[in-house]
Amino acid sequence: MTLTTFVRKNAFRNLRRSILTVLSIGFSLLLLTLMMAIWKNFYLSKGTPVSALRLVTRHKVSLVFEMPSYYREKIRAIPGVANVVPGNWFGGKYKDDKSNNFFAQFGTDPDEFFQVYKDWKITDDEVTAWQHDRAGCVVDTHLAQKMGWKLGQKIIILGTIFPVDLELNIRGFYTAPEDTGSLYYNQKYVEEAVPFLKGVNGFYTILAKSPQDVPKVQAAVDETFHSSPQPTKTETEKAFQLGFLAMLGNVKAFILSICGAVVFAILLVSANTMAMSIRERTREVAVLKTLGFTRRTVLSLFVGEAVVLALIGGIGGSLVALLLGMGAAKAGGFAGALKVEPATMLVAWAAAALMGFFSALVPAYHASKLGIVEGLRHIG
Repeated sequence: MTLTTFVRKNAFRNLRRSILTVLSIGFSLLLLTLMMAIWKNFYLSKGTPVSALRLVTRHKVSLVFEMPSYYREKIRAIPGVANVVPGNWFGGKYKDDKSNNFFAQFGTDPDEFFQVYKDWKITDDEVTAWQHDRAGCVVDTHLAQKMGWKLGQKIIILGTIFPVDLELNIRGFYTAPEDTGSLYYNQKYVEEAVPFLKGVNGFYTILAKSPQDVPKVQAAVDETFHSSPQPTKTETEKAFQLGFLAMLGNVKAFILSICGAVVFAILLVSANTMAMSIRERTREVAVLKTLGFTRRTVLSLFVGEAVVLALIGGIGGSLVALLLGMGAAKAGGFAGALKVEPATMLVAWAAAALMGFFSALVPAYHASKLGIVEGLRHIG
């Protein structure tokens, strides 16, 4: 019998305890994998080269406050700026208040929108149709599939913030590198119905000409409006998106605390299982040493058992996380951050193996030091 076979057979020697241990580790790794996926998708994803050229300018105090529309031309005049489009949050209600019917709605300028979002794919005919229809809109492909919308369909969005309902015609579907879960319409449609929205915008999206221009434009925009009644804050598109996430609280601390708790739980569960298993097999250890097993071999056997159990639980938990992530990705929006990639699963498996290794190290080390006579006299 090889050492590998010995480890495999003894890992499930106490079947009920081993299964409970695997399930506990699996659930912990499920949480850990999802937390790592969120961290990677929110904080480590770099986006496309074009997205790295985009900046977003908003009111320095808060997104709640608006800025004059003439800021757009002043921003356009800054060296290094290729294009700039306005953006306005509508926040309406589609059908009802159910969460599965919620999606983002933004007013913008159809004439320049896709000159800024060059990495979003849409046909020229659809862009032209949107530009020639004041009540037209374009929708994220994933959102359209979720809602079952078709090209040319009319949808109604009830106004909750502004006293107007949007009766929009779907003129195109765009595909972004990441699911945006958003709908864009012509801002002039709302301005004609709500007079106090004329001449103001919620934010501006800027496309810089080159990566070298990004920091220069960022500083120049805020310096231009530094002394105005509506000062600005300009940040990268990624930082702007994370700003929305920050509204939910300290997400980084939350993720780190969950990961820490999961790792600690894995250590406790695995260490408890191995300590019980080794204590029950004290006389067996003495017999193994009598047969010529060295301290290193005994240590390897018990550590190997712990690693096997942890890996089985880790692989199972991460596979469940993969399935949940695939389902969440179809939902779109922030739920898409739960999408699990192969690299994240590999890290989770490595974490499971390490936790199994360290949890068994101390009890296995003490078992390897056990004397033959002492072990054979043990009653338990």
